[in-house]
Amino acid sequence: VQLQASGGGLVQAGGSLRLSCAASGRTFSRSTMAWFRQAPGKEREFVAAIFRGSNTYYADSLKGRFTISRDTAKNTLYLQMNSLKPEDTAIYYCAGDSTIILSSLRGAANYDYWGQGTLVTVSS
Repeated sequence: VQLQASGGGLVQAGGSLRLSCAASGRTFSRSTMAWFRQAPGKEREFVAAIFRGSNTYYADSLKGRFTISRDTAKNTLYLQMNSLKPEDTAIYYCAGDSTIILSSLRGAANYDYWGQGTLVTVSS
């Protein structure tokens, strides 16, 4: 099982980026897929998730600016990020798991599969 994240880059504050996470090796249509991020010197934090292929969940601070989605035909997860701020600067990771329960959704340690991360830098 491999997750390949892409789409990061340098963007000015107020701009947008769309991250992609391509999955290979198995189908994640009914798995929980998520995005986490880790800023320098900080712990990895939950960004958003699609729980068992249906409901979406977001970190409270990011609601309204970030949108998670998936294309099951392409086995790809997306994160649309709008109105970016310098504090959104981080390495963004995609993660997947087939057995995670809802109460564990926001815990990075609960996910079995991880992509390599893609760097997002937001300049002021």
